Order: sequence, then structure tokens, then C-alpha cells
Amino acid sequence: MITSPAAVAPDRPASLLLWRLLALVYDFFPALALWMLVGALFTAGYAVGHATRENIAPFSALQWVLWACCWGVTGLYATLSWQRGGQTLGMRPWRLQVVAMEGGVPRRGQLWVRYAVGTLSVLLGGLGLWWALVDRQRLSWHDRASGTRVQRLPKRT
Repeated sequence: MITSPAAVAPDRPASLLLWRLLALVYDFFPALALWMLVGALFTAGYAVGHATRENIAPFSALQWVLWACCWGVTGLYATLSWQRGGQTLGMRPWRLQVVAMEGGVPRRGQLWVRYAVGTLSVLLGGLGLWWALVDRQRLSWHDRASGTRVQRLPKRT
């Protein structure tokens, strides 16, 4: 008896890895705009009382504060987007949505854990994202750590 591929139930859900990577690339651009805004504010503030061509010194305390502010403003963008509809701008074209494991809207704390572990994953070369390829439930590190998951929405008709 021959069964069609559609008749065989998959053992595991789709990993959505390609869609997640595309959304991450797309979301880089709004994040870059936010970083430019934060950087411009820091530069304008630093220019007061310093020489015209003097920049913030590399690896200085002020530069670490600038990086922390960029990380924080990007986290606000991501977590507020996930809280209000489950999607960032980059997730919308590919119909991805962040939901709690049990369904519904994730709590704010879950979203910040997702963002923090996702940051760690990206810093480690995306290892936490690649993990979804071998995970039994196709979940990434930040999915597991935060109790959230990404689902693909059906096409609108």
C-alpha cells in the first residue's frame, strides 16, 4: 500500500529556521535605525564640553553605556512588538508570531527572557537558533528558556 506524503503525519513540527533567519535579517534594519538615533543622542550629548573632532573613546565606560542603551532600545522594540500582536516588522511578511507555549499572549517577563537568551544565541553565532534543527520539538534556546514559541500563521484569503 502506497501512502501519499500528505497522509503521513510528521513526527515533529516544522523548524521555521529559514523564516526566522529572514525575519532576523529584516528586523536588523529597524534596529539599525534605533541604534543610529541612540548614537546621535549620545554624540550630541558628548559634543557639549568636548573638542569638535573628539569622539567617544573605544571601550570607555561611556561607550559601554551606549552599547547597553542600544541593546535596551532594541529589546523594547522587540518585546513591545511581541506583546502587541506577537510580531515584529520582520516577522510580518513571513507570517511568524510569538506565542506562549500554552497559547495566547506571552507575559512581559517571558518576552524579556526570550530577548536576552536570543541575544546570547546570536553572540554565539546563532547556536541557539541552529539548535532548533536537532531539538525534538524544533524549539530554539530562547523558545525553551522563555516558555514561548514561534508559529507560522495561515495565509489570509
